[in-house]
Amino acid sequence: MNKSKKQDLKKEDLPSFEDYRDLPHIPVSIGVKGSMGNTGEWRTFRPVINLSACNKCGFCYIYCPEGTIKFDKETGPMVDYIYCKGCGVCARECPKDAITMRRETEQVCENDEDD
Repeated sequence: MNKSKKQDLKKEDLPSFEDYRDLPHIPVSIGVKGSMGNTGEWRTFRPVINLSACNKCGFCYIYCPEGTIKFDKETGPMVDYIYCKGCGVCARECPKDAITMRRETEQVCENDEDD
């Protein structure tokens, strides 16, 4: 039996989109806030948004499986940490790398801009 070598995909190898309007027309499921309940104290990492690097594309809002990112085109994204599970999907999908995953033990302000 011939095993295929698994190719490691890097972020640079994937298609890049600057804005949600550039996405292909496919069905997208928007998470429902709190669908899995409050996070409690078990989250290890949380997303921190650098608003000065954010281009307000809305990808974090679209891809968040828990629907915990509130998005306003004027002010940008805001994370509801009560329901956020810390999965990191928002950070992975951000085209500007404006979202970093920080350990819960780090003391940072919500939507920290000092990255």
